[in-house]
Amino acid sequence: MADSICHTVIIHANSWTVMTFTASSDAEPQWVLSPGRAELASFLEGLPEPHILCDPDYRIVAANQAYRHLYGGEGELTGRTCYEVSHHFDRPCDQAGESCPMARARQSGQRERILHLHHTSCGQSYVNIELTPLLSPSGELTGYIEKMETVQHAHLQPQAQGLIGRSPAFRQMLALVTRVAPTDSAVMLLGETGTGKDLVAQTLHASSQRAAKPFVPVDCSSLTETLFESELFGHERGAFTDAHRAKAGLVETAHEGTLFLDEVGDIPLTMQVKLLRLLESGVYRRVGSTEQRQANVRIVSATHRDLSTMVREGRFREDLYHRLCTFPIRLPPLRARAEDLPLLVDSLLRRLVPQRRIKLSPQALELLGHQPFHGNVRELRNLLERAIVLSDSALIGVEAVEWALQLDRDLQKDSQGRARETALHEPSSLPQVTGDGALRGSWQRLRIEELRERLQSWHGTRTELALELGISERTLYRKLKALGMA
Repeated sequence: MADSICHTVIIHANSWTVMTFTASSDAEPQWVLSPGRAELASFLEGLPEPHILCDPDYRIVAANQAYRHLYGGEGELTGRTCYEVSHHFDRPCDQAGESCPMARARQSGQRERILHLHHTSCGQSYVNIELTPLLSPSGELTGYIEKMETVQHAHLQPQAQGLIGRSPAFRQMLALVTRVAPTDSAVMLLGETGTGKDLVAQTLHASSQRAAKPFVPVDCSSLTETLFESELFGHERGAFTDAHRAKAGLVETAHEGTLFLDEVGDIPLTMQVKLLRLLESGVYRRVGSTEQRQANVRIVSATHRDLSTMVREGRFREDLYHRLCTFPIRLPPLRARAEDLPLLVDSLLRRLVPQRRIKLSPQALELLGHQPFHGNVRELRNLLERAIVLSDSALIGVEAVEWALQLDRDLQKDSQGRARETALHEPSSLPQVTGDGALRGSWQRLRIEELRERLQSWHGTRTELALELGISERTLYRKLKALGMA
């Protein structure tokens, strides 16, 4: 028999010690707690979240039942590296293109938090990692305790609900969402129209401590100045005409929950000061009442407008801007998430026709990949819905997608044509001559020069030109005659 050899790793955590030993030189390492120090394993075992204890060389010394269930199944985990178990890597995360919480903790000497993509027994999942370094009494780094928490509302596979994506831009946004969600900080969601700001707002609420309380959305763009105060703060009976009974406002409805102010840039200036008062003191009054009411709400707001420019132009209060933008999150446009397109397509098809299994052909998916999608995910959803209607098969081909795209182009062309015809019919579109014969206004010059350039480069008939401009031939002739160009 070979001589017995022992290898010991000492880790001090509140006076707990862990060691490893081998029974012989050719035996597999066996990781056990040192005599009298089983409290550490018992402590980890009793925690509901997956926890592991690692040595400085990334090897798992101890894993609780929650971790074994999520990552290991029936296999042995102790002695394996954390990056091999969670990532299926053959090297540490920071050497494989990922951000490694252990490497960051080694540099900072402090607890580190990070969002990772892990391989679990249920497939790939987003996981929040909280890693705490362990120091010996002399200050020497001896190991790490790592806590894992699966992100429930973001997915890497097609889903009927929740956030979907795996692109770097999406993961960067999700990391901010998961970090701020458990807090009560005011969050401002910024980004182009159609990027899913309402869905992110719902995710913030569902991932917060207020998840069991109401989530109340407010469409600020649909409320007139006269209705805004009443809808937001409520009113008393007789406060105005047709106020036949008292009504609770949306702030009151959202008490202890989340109030989502969508398109916050459309809030009237006169109402902004009252919203600011609510944010600063939590106090408001119903319309027609002198009684102060207290509200405990978390504010999440969203806009596609440039609020900083609106502040400079005096169209949005600077103090309210800073209160709402405590934690800004910019949502990436669809063109910055090209690798997410297949996931989004499959997920949207599931939501549009849950009773059928509809797919896009590879050629159709490639065609979509070349589209700019200025309307982002909302535009993609509309396009897919058209393609479903235009296809008679469960496999949507490139012809149906091209037809759906053409319908959109026709709609845009019709809209542009109507805008041109309206402009040409307006008196202001005709040149106004001053005393010295000069045209008045750069807009009018631009309109005239545009028409002249089109005539100089046009080789077709006047009928064809009128069709191209989206106006009638008679209207074109009349405008050309008025401009002396007929």
